[in-house]
Amino acid sequence: MVIENFTPVSALIGGAFIGLAAVLLLALNGRIAGISGIAGGLLRPAPGDAGWRIAFIVGLVIGAGLYGLPAGVPIIIDASVPVLLIGGLLVGFGTRLGGGCTSGHGVCGIARLSKRSIVATLTFMAAAVITVFVMRHVVGG
Repeated sequence: MVIENFTPVSALIGGAFIGLAAVLLLALNGRIAGISGIAGGLLRPAPGDAGWRIAFIVGLVIGAGLYGLPAGVPIIIDASVPVLLIGGLLVGFGTRLGGGCTSGHGVCGIARLSKRSIVATLTFMAAAVITVFVMRHVVGG
């Protein structure tokens, strides 16, 4: 395995911004920065609750775009629409099953020393390692 274009400085800056956003959302809004919960809350938002959720999601998209534009990073989606839809449904099912997503558990939950979030994050990571192993060495992808 070869790691190309490893940039620890940009990773550190990005992680700091993610942490800052999570702290600000908790301090100013009393909410956990779990992306699945924020997006899921848009399906049936409480009165006055949609604005900050939309702003957060739009900020994620704009932030990625602003980073990619000057660097000339192309966005390449190498999967068919059915695969993307099935993947999205499975991720949605998994976040419901796990009571949250990697951002909510991994960033915010671990920072709050939540035992539930620590176990969930360990489970996510173990599943990811197994999936990569199976896809690369068993299936041959």
